[in-house]
Amino acid sequence: MAEEFSWDSVGARAGFSITSFSHPFVQSEAYSLWNLPWTVHMGTNWSLKPKLELTLGGLTGHSDASFVGTVGPTLELRHQKCPVYLTGGSHPTILSRDTFGDRDMGCLFEFTSHLGLGWDITEKWNVEYRFQHMSNAGLGSSNPGLNMNLIGVGYRF
Repeated sequence: MAEEFSWDSVGARAGFSITSFSHPFVQSEAYSLWNLPWTVHMGTNWSLKPKLELTLGGLTGHSDASFVGTVGPTLELRHQKCPVYLTGGSHPTILSRDTFGDRDMGCLFEFTSHLGLGWDITEKWNVEYRFQHMSNAGLGSSNPGLNMNLIGVGYRF
């Protein structure tokens, strides 16, 4: 059977910043993943599956709120018989504001990189932990970056 571009899953994530406990940032988002039409098979039981991810959500910090949206590639590393898998990716990111109190993110265009660990708790449902870093890669007037821990739940089609 030939591989095709197909809808993989939808879900929701939420989490908090890990570097600013006195004024934490909180992020929540809905996400959707699509399978891209190829897989890298590594040996008999390992595979690396590229996906396209879209997220839409909100980011709050220092009593200010912003829309946050991303789109970009994600890779999923799996062992054929194991329900636990690794994910990682990097996505261009758009914010609707770049200043949160006295924290200046530098510009509205950022990059979000992430590494995560997922677990298929059933054939259709999964949970995931994700560590992510958002920064503007020096494109803005300042670039403090933002590190977040996110927990998510998803439904696979």
